[in-house]
Amino acid sequence: MKRFIFTTLLFIFSVNVFIAGEGMWLPLLLKSLNESEMQAMGMKLTAEDIYSVNRGSLKDAIVHFGGFCTSQIISEQGLLLTNHHCGYSQIQSHSSIDNNLLRKGFWARTMDEELPNPGLFARLIDRIEDVTEAALTGVQDNMTDTDRQAVIDRNLETIKKSIRKERYQEVMIRPFYHGNQYFAFVTTTYNDVRLVGTPPESIGKFGADTDNWVWPRHTGDFALFRIYAGPDNLPANYSEDNVPFRPKHALPVSVKGVKEGDFTMVFGFPGRTQEYLPAVAVEQVINTLNPARIAIREAALNIIDKYMREDETIRIKYASKFARVANYWKKWIGESLGLKKTGALEKKRQLEEAFVLKQKPKSPTRNILNEFKSLYAEIEPYAFTRDYYSEVAGRNIELMRIVSVARRLADAYKANGLEGYNGYKSRIYPFLQNFYKDYQPDIDQEVFAALTRMYATNVDKAYVPEELSREYQFMRNLKDFTHYADYVYSNTALTSMDKITAIIEKPAELAVMELEKDEAYKLGASWKSLYDEKVAAPYNVLRSQIDSLQRVYMKALMSTFPDKRFYPDANGTMRITYGQVDGYNPSDAVHYHHITYLDGVMEKYKPGDYEFDVDQKLRDLYTKKDYGPYADDNGKLPVCFIGTNHTTGGNSGSPAVNGEGHLIGLNFDRAWEGTMSDMNYDASICRNIMVDVRYILFVIDKYAGAGHLIEEMELVGS
Repeated sequence: MKRFIFTTLLFIFSVNVFIAGEGMWLPLLLKSLNESEMQAMGMKLTAEDIYSVNRGSLKDAIVHFGGFCTSQIISEQGLLLTNHHCGYSQIQSHSSIDNNLLRKGFWARTMDEELPNPGLFARLIDRIEDVTEAALTGVQDNMTDTDRQAVIDRNLETIKKSIRKERYQEVMIRPFYHGNQYFAFVTTTYNDVRLVGTPPESIGKFGADTDNWVWPRHTGDFALFRIYAGPDNLPANYSEDNVPFRPKHALPVSVKGVKEGDFTMVFGFPGRTQEYLPAVAVEQVINTLNPARIAIREAALNIIDKYMREDETIRIKYASKFARVANYWKKWIGESLGLKKTGALEKKRQLEEAFVLKQKPKSPTRNILNEFKSLYAEIEPYAFTRDYYSEVAGRNIELMRIVSVARRLADAYKANGLEGYNGYKSRIYPFLQNFYKDYQPDIDQEVFAALTRMYATNVDKAYVPEELSREYQFMRNLKDFTHYADYVYSNTALTSMDKITAIIEKPAELAVMELEKDEAYKLGASWKSLYDEKVAAPYNVLRSQIDSLQRVYMKALMSTFPDKRFYPDANGTMRITYGQVDGYNPSDAVHYHHITYLDGVMEKYKPGDYEFDVDQKLRDLYTKKDYGPYADDNGKLPVCFIGTNHTTGGNSGSPAVNGEGHLIGLNFDRAWEGTMSDMNYDASICRNIMVDVRYILFVIDKYAGAGHLIEEMELVGS
């Protein structure tokens, strides 16, 4: 008992101590929450230098790239720097066997050669406003969740209409702290974004999937784009008359380099974190959900990888898809290991012990952790099946994605007749053309056989569609599902653009009848119907209850520990994270230094290997040590470095800036041991990985001979 009291009191004391490096902070609130600490760590800027609505500031150079990554403006002519992997699909779309930009790279010699990218946008944040009071007007504690949300939704519509904005601006409002606060973002979006330059994969994706989420890293993961605007510098659709965008601020680029202990700040749009989950939720992720996701993706990746290694055409077609699937497969593995290694569950339980100890006997939140325990136990079988269905039918069997599109087309006809059918049909053609361009039915069929077998074997039989359940009853080995896969793929029109087009161009009623006779369609429809009724429906009810409880818990945590600075979970909105350049110890007797060099690229070099090949030009520059002004004081060329910044998905392409606000690196990954930072940041092993800007400049200048792009930039620190 004494040990429990000591441990709990120790936690109560330590819970108020903020770990430098942890947190994803709103730039609007830096003055009150973070400025003094950041300056004590080495920042020379003020909060106003970072976020200002009255003058150009750092925020005006930070761009939401396509809604899925971050980028930054690095010249007065709208030059954008982001990750190679963020621009990967655009680079791939401009590639072919005869002109493979993925393999050979691309550098526009003039602005006229820069390549347009339909659908790609660049979004800037003009200002952020706290609208919590207006958003929660009329909300009462005794309201049902439905009534509460209805009041909030009405309030948000009123707020959107009342916020001052220009005709070209948009307003989005997002909840924070699980719905306890609300902030409005006034944005401007530019839809003409052109590819300017990209290194070949041998640089931009060096190490590929083997090195993904790994340190030491030697990847030049960058690409250059440019924002174009109308003559008035305002957003305009693509036109040859558009001109380079003139920003309020462009980041100066430092060639001074970094050393261990230097202040670093990462500015971007992190996607999603869950830092305040109860221990029971994290335990479910470790023991149930992550193992299922990992196994499914591993099975699919093994099949795709086999074909990619055999055929260069297939490798090009599947490069982007493979990278997408592999990314989170490897992340989940590291996440589970990191959560265990850093004792995440024990930390959560200590927080919960301290929380319970501080609750008054009649407090409405005193029993909240037991409520969590009950709800998570009830939701687990549904959550497991949901992840299985999502991974198998929603992501990794491509045919099922087309079935989903076909089913929605049929539903549009049944709900809204010919008008609904034609309206949806016109919208899906671009998707179908893009999908079939990179689709290989034979590969997908093999994935289908493997994953449907896994689903039928591992999911509760009550949630397995009859077609798969029947195969499972007779299953002796994988061949049984191989035979079924052959039957489905031989009796569907949905593996061919020509065949599906021939169907959907028929009169709507006939088209729907023909689709509903298709074997793949029938499987997908029955599978989805079963899933919706027996899995999604009960899951959504329980999920809603958990989310509601999480909102109450979040509010209670903040009131129980009023001296602790709580940062909001990431939700795709602009954030600041700050830390320092620092190595770490991943395991006993192993220490990782904070920086890597071009020497390491050559050490990993494997001639002809698609992950570790190095082209002759780079090898020659290395042999001659022809690094220009970009080498460090020891004559070595830096490639990547790491820091303690708290990052996640969406931070890809984020700038790393020093204490003066100068660009020193480009964020692109996290160290594998620390990927659990989405649920449990731990300064001992959580590291973000950045391309050293000196390597970026070297590749542009010495390797690519694109010095005209360097001339656009403001170089400092030499």
